[in-house]
Amino acid sequence: MGFLTVKSHKIEYVILQPANHFENLPTIVMLHEGLGSVAMWKDFPQQVSDSTGCNVMVYSRYGHGNSDPKFDDRGIQHQHIEALEFLPEILDTLEIKSPILFGHSDGASIALIYTGGLNRDVAGLILMAPHVMVEDLTISSIEAARDAYNNGDLKQKLCKYHDNVDSAFYGWNNVWLHPEFINWNIEEYLPTITCPVLAIQGFDDEYGTMEQIEIIKRKVTNVDLLKLHTCGHSPHRDQPLHVLKAVQDFVSNTLGGLS
Repeated sequence: MGFLTVKSHKIEYVILQPANHFENLPTIVMLHEGLGSVAMWKDFPQQVSDSTGCNVMVYSRYGHGNSDPKFDDRGIQHQHIEALEFLPEILDTLEIKSPILFGHSDGASIALIYTGGLNRDVAGLILMAPHVMVEDLTISSIEAARDAYNNGDLKQKLCKYHDNVDSAFYGWNNVWLHPEFINWNIEEYLPTITCPVLAIQGFDDEYGTMEQIEIIKRKVTNVDLLKLHTCGHSPHRDQPLHVLKAVQDFVSNTLGGLS
């Protein structure tokens, strides 16, 4: 575990190596969900590294995990700030070039904004439960999460993953429930994405429907979809074997295309 200073904020990160390491493979950069952190991924990043042969870099965004807590209000542009300002500096500091970006939920949206919004090399995108627009289902579930945090046991469950759990929760929840966020949409970034994309969605996702990845399929030229039954908002936890196999195949095919 290490720390970077990005925009005057301490950011925790870790770089994992596979059991059988191969030179000259792209680094997979994993971007966590709205309530995620390095610790919340558990052993999944190491499984990704071992199954693909790639180094995997994982970090906790500002306000999450052991990174500095977030006290400033970024408003509804928080994902754009992460994608267009923080992520480029993190990659440059660690000298990671042409990564495969592997994002979950908000992390997947950040990966799309970064790839479509900047003229920087990306070898591939793996998107689990991505958001490209706001659905009524999403807002209802985020309202339910606020109730569970304020009146249930969600805060207690999240405490072990974040130094400042209120920073992590409200930094996410307040943005999604902001009245103006209902019009948030990142479809404009999709047509300029040219790298291969794997988009994964569960049929039982409480935060989004299949329309999210169908939009990506319609607007990006090179997209494979993985639709999973008996799967909610966290495919890597609900269907880990299916996800790992799909990731392994995607990385293998992408590297074949790069060679």
